[in-house]
Amino acid sequence: MSIRFDNKVAIVTGAGNGLGRSHALALAARGAKVVVNDLGGARDGSGQSSQAAQEVVALIEQAGGEAISHGANVADFEQVQDMVNQAMAKWGRVDILINNAGILRDKSFSKMTMEDFKLVVDVHLMGTVNCTKAVWEIMRQQDYGRIVMTTSSSGMYGNFGQSNYGAAKMAVLGLMNTLVLEGAKNNIKINALAPTAGTRMTEDLIPQQLMKMLTPEAVTAGMLTLCDDDAPNRFILSAGAGGYASASIFETEGTFLKVDEQSPEAIRASWQQLTDTSGQVALESGVKQSEKFLGKAMAGAQ
Repeated sequence: MSIRFDNKVAIVTGAGNGLGRSHALALAARGAKVVVNDLGGARDGSGQSSQAAQEVVALIEQAGGEAISHGANVADFEQVQDMVNQAMAKWGRVDILINNAGILRDKSFSKMTMEDFKLVVDVHLMGTVNCTKAVWEIMRQQDYGRIVMTTSSSGMYGNFGQSNYGAAKMAVLGLMNTLVLEGAKNNIKINALAPTAGTRMTEDLIPQQLMKMLTPEAVTAGMLTLCDDDAPNRFILSAGAGGYASASIFETEGTFLKVDEQSPEAIRASWQQLTDTSGQVALESGVKQSEKFLGKAMAGAQ
């Protein structure tokens, strides 16, 4: 069954280069009308130019598709709102949001300035929040929405020199987990993409001979499965070089200690049981953890 986006309107942030460019072109090739967003800055967020976004629009139009460009800085809500307003004025709806825009300011935590930490969080986390907020009510009223967060192995597992980037990329998963619950009744599905690709964001981190294997198109193929009519919900898809995997946060079944046993020594003594993974599950919400522990407490009191 072919995955198509006919009559859908998609916004792709950071779509002038790299993954965003690949995402925008692929969505358009499969029928979507696309807002190509790009501030046009350098990898560290400095500078500004509309050229890259306009080139992507031209490619889409040459292939017979529809697209507009917008240079909103995703960290500025007013600019993002203007972008969404323009999409609504032209096409009357927004069906898909791909939160892809990002910058890097890598340094070890001891050498990193607070300005560099905050800027990266503002772009990756608050940029995602701003764009999602700007389309949220539209999607609720439509009873349809597909949102893709861009997370990272740096957030889920850590990466030296990327405390700012990793913190922001883990935070978007927390945002996803709650919005999945809030958007369910209005057919809004939110998923996350954890990409590994050879782009200007990774050119200093990966040897050139391996960069050729890490094509943006391989990641985009995965992204397209997260935002169509039959998309999953609350799914983290890791993708790179033709490899695809799911990532999840699990919690062990754990153990229970009675009131007179609740000491750090007793917890340490129970370490083997509380870390036993045989009964671990992915919890559907934070409330489920409370239910589990209260269930243990009630059973232990009998």
